[in-house]
Amino acid sequence: MKYTLILENLNCAHCAGKIEQAIAETDGYEKVSFNFATKELRFESEKKNPAAEIQQICDSIEDGVTVKETAVKEKKKLKTEHVLLIIALALGVAALVFHLAVHNEFADIAVFALSLSATVLAGWKVFVKGFKNLIKFRIEETVLMSVAVIAAFILGEYVEGAMVTLLFTVGELIEDFAVDASRRDIEKLSQIRPDTAIIIHHGHEEEVAAESVAAGEIIVIKPHARIPIDGVVVEGSSTVDNAALTGESIPVAVAVNDEVLSGGINGDSLLKIRTTKAFGESTAARILQMVEDAAAQKGKSEKLISRFAAVYTPIMVGLAVLIAVVPPLIGLGTFSKWIYNALVVLVASCPCAIVISVPLAYFSGIGAASRQGVLIKGGKYLEALATAKNFVFDKTGTLTTGKLRVAKTVSLSDYSEDEILSLAAAVEEYSSHPIARAICREANAADITLSNFSETAGRGTSAQYEGSMLCCGSYSGEVPSNAADCNVFLTLGGELIGAVKVADTVRDESAEVISQLKSLGAQNTVMLTGDSEAAAKSVAAEVGVDSCRARLLPADKLSAVKSLDGGVCFVGDGINDAPVLTASDCGVAMGLGSEAAIEAADAVLSSGTLHALPKAVRTARRTMRTIRTNIIFALAVKAAVIVLACFGLAAIWMSVVADTGVCVICVLYTARLLKIRK
Repeated sequence: MKYTLILENLNCAHCAGKIEQAIAETDGYEKVSFNFATKELRFESEKKNPAAEIQQICDSIEDGVTVKETAVKEKKKLKTEHVLLIIALALGVAALVFHLAVHNEFADIAVFALSLSATVLAGWKVFVKGFKNLIKFRIEETVLMSVAVIAAFILGEYVEGAMVTLLFTVGELIEDFAVDASRRDIEKLSQIRPDTAIIIHHGHEEEVAAESVAAGEIIVIKPHARIPIDGVVVEGSSTVDNAALTGESIPVAVAVNDEVLSGGINGDSLLKIRTTKAFGESTAARILQMVEDAAAQKGKSEKLISRFAAVYTPIMVGLAVLIAVVPPLIGLGTFSKWIYNALVVLVASCPCAIVISVPLAYFSGIGAASRQGVLIKGGKYLEALATAKNFVFDKTGTLTTGKLRVAKTVSLSDYSEDEILSLAAAVEEYSSHPIARAICREANAADITLSNFSETAGRGTSAQYEGSMLCCGSYSGEVPSNAADCNVFLTLGGELIGAVKVADTVRDESAEVISQLKSLGAQNTVMLTGDSEAAAKSVAAEVGVDSCRARLLPADKLSAVKSLDGGVCFVGDGINDAPVLTASDCGVAMGLGSEAAIEAADAVLSSGTLHALPKAVRTARRTMRTIRTNIIFALAVKAAVIVLACFGLAAIWMSVVADTGVCVICVLYTARLLKIRK
């Protein structure tokens, strides 16, 4: 069975990683994944009630973590620990004033009493946690902080011990607020899926759980309400704002027989829709599932940081031991001095800033992209999109709309172009071929009498017209140069009288999107299609791709993608694109239509247009820049404090800034990603 549990009060990403690893290494648990941003723990297990065992694992690693089946929203209130911290800050400031301004025996006693009181009030939870971790032989920041503060008091540095405790506690509080704020922004994504729906029951409106509504039922969407399930309008007309789904800010008009997607917001009029999917299969539910599942697909940087933390911490502990022992042994100072410096190194070296900010950046970037209309299935695909140099497109349904239209009509006789098109439509009237339907849609109505209709597969249609045979379709004779690019020819009594070019419609945004990708540094834009050479070259010239290849089977497309050097982003829409979507570094599916394409793709353009692709590339690159900046900044500050400590020039308060202070800055810097505009 698949389980999803919520781990409340877990704000330490380093500890979260340990919990995830411990559960994964426990017999009976598979596919374990913890999402630090949403606090969701997912796994598969045959155990009937695993929550109790999960709670035991959490308790063995991190005190205070509560395992729950659903998230609980807590009301914001001033906690006792916050009141104690305010009192401790006042006592700490008083101790500092006495220490700086008054110099007598009474002042020394007052400084000691005030510093000790401030330290106990502000840091008692840290010390209790540190003591428990020490008993478990787990050396982490609470142990290091506790040892550093106790050492400061033993060395007579009462005010410094108090200030370090206050600084650490305030930093932890700000860090928790910053992480919680980011989590709240991420949780806003879940608002696109209403949990209830209004159905008509025995002539009355009744609000029920959306998941209980089956496909084919009629539901009521009131003005300004969010649509809970995909469906088709059966009564009413309105506008629907799909910004949360597609990133498009302009509401679309809908009327009877128009499709509407769950997650969209109804305009000013009441709608009744017939549901076409179950709640869990609707667009909003699938979007949320993709975004939530993305956390399990960790990027290379995220995996590297996890491995880095495992190696980095023992190295720092070893360095601290050397700093504490070697200098005094060779006569460079007292043991107390170098033990103090070693404590500075240990506190400063804590990797929490990186371990928290990197996964948070990935999830924030994925969340921002989803609001822009691009669903990215994981961190590694976000990386691939950010580094892609080759952007490869399918033609039909991707760069084009997939809808045929009459692009050109040529008269090769005394008939006018309008008459040629009308004659072609008349003889094609009973054909179901897509080209025939396109001609019939665009021809002007004309009073043309035909008889003896017939159709030959691959050749076209024919009928009797004014005593002669009128044929519409292929032509084997010589074609004039002005009709060379046409693909439908009209003959009357065997004589060529006109020609029509029926072509796919290029998307309005295709040329602009290709131009934007080139401005973003795309080294190669390619179009691959199974269509004819002439059709391919025409579309390629119109949209501005660097190169194109035509008459390709799916296997040929696959070979073409594999032959490209550098990262490849392939954009396609059809079932026949599934192999190429899977093989490319980042496969992007057009819209939420083809199930095969969506399953094979690494990202989905939920609007079904190309508009959001350049936005997604920018968001992916900004996310990767944020990650690199956080890593470089955190390591640089830590390295500076550690080097100063090696020379005996750093104080413990500096190490607290290098640990908690840097973590707060990294989390706040990462939170910018959630504010990326649509």
